[in-house]
Amino acid sequence: MTRLAAFETASLRMEAMLLLRFQAPPEDVDRIMAAVTALTPLAMGKYDSNAYQSASGIERYRPLDGAAAGAETELRQRPGVVEVSFQLPKDPALLERVVEAIFQVHSYQEPMIAVEEILVSRSKGLDDRSNPHRWWNTAGDWKKAAAEA
Repeated sequence: MTRLAAFETASLRMEAMLLLRFQAPPEDVDRIMAAVTALTPLAMGKYDSNAYQSASGIERYRPLDGAAAGAETELRQRPGVVEVSFQLPKDPALLERVVEAIFQVHSYQEPMIAVEEILVSRSKGLDDRSNPHRWWNTAGDWKKAAAEA
């Protein structure tokens, strides 16, 4: 597989990073993310605590011999499971600490944690206050609009 190389455009840099994803019941997410952000700020430009949480889906599995639930013959289908993803620098020591932290606070015996090498965009921080497509020049701040409604 060919590795993607970092590059720049006039407005942004594409940087090599890691994408970490995990699946969990929604009630686990805040606890897991608190453990992660205790280790790394998940910074992106002038923002921190950056992560994405998917809509809920159905997790499918069957416990085998040795599973905490005990072996079962029927396939389990757990509704409401979400996937959370965030970016990390390519730092093996940090990655090991983050994965271990997720494992320690996750409610599952075998949590799904996946890591991929990716390129991510980072703004060069240019003055784009007059860009008509930016949220502050269109509908405004979605959070403030929701609070006013």
